[in-house]
Amino acid sequence: MATIEEALEIERLERDIFRGASTKTQLPRTFGGQVAGQALVSAVRTVEQRYQVHSLHGYFLRPGNPDQPTVYLVERIRDGRSFCTRRVTGVQDGQAIFTMSASFHTGDQGPEHQDEMPPVQPPDELPDASTTLSPERLWAMREWEHWDIRTVPQDQVARRDGVVSQQQVWFRYRHPLPDDPLFHVCTLAYMSDMTLLGSSKVIHPDEQTQNASLDHAMWFLRPFRADDWLLYDQASPSAGFGRALTGGKIFNREGQLVAAVVQEGLIRNLRE
Repeated sequence: MATIEEALEIERLERDIFRGASTKTQLPRTFGGQVAGQALVSAVRTVEQRYQVHSLHGYFLRPGNPDQPTVYLVERIRDGRSFCTRRVTGVQDGQAIFTMSASFHTGDQGPEHQDEMPPVQPPDELPDASTTLSPERLWAMREWEHWDIRTVPQDQVARRDGVVSQQQVWFRYRHPLPDDPLFHVCTLAYMSDMTLLGSSKVIHPDEQTQNASLDHAMWFLRPFRADDWLLYDQASPSAGFGRALTGGKIFNREGQLVAAVVQEGLIRNLRE
């Protein structure tokens, strides 16, 4: 399957218009993380290097056709001294399939604090997901064969009071990535859409549902590398009416909180 460099590849068509690569896939619709990642790369290409992306908010409007490239239209909403904002619309066949706003900041000095990383089994003590999955799930995981994903067993997950559905996942890209920090941010935007909705299914293991991402928000808090181990500490505070709210905190191995994610997803029962 496609490498992350291939998945995030975009081509500039003209000023503020880009075309994302259509990559080999076995999925019936374009992976949401790829659309979000390509949209963010497009926004980054219109911003001066002194700015760093610190947040994005996106909506998945229609399923994407994985056999077609997506065109990204970037609007320069604001260019200020410290902040700039971009709005990106992903289009296929003349219809918007994704829209995203991304905010960039030059950085500044101020107070600092963060939540502690929960106690967790280290990734070295956990098996690679590709060695433990059933044949059906292993087939699906081939899509992300370039990622090393290790799920903490449910009986080892550090429980939080009042949280009913949670999971912890270690992940990293298997191969060395370029040093450009913005490439790692776009790589994490791609990866963050993977496994998160599964946190809503932990408490409903036998439910057969149709799943899809509806929206996606991220905050990039500290520098990190996507080819080093990252812990995705996930929970789903609510599910109902065919939708689930999920959220995750992403820590590096040193315990630094590097990103936060919130997503609502479709998890409706399969219809007869």
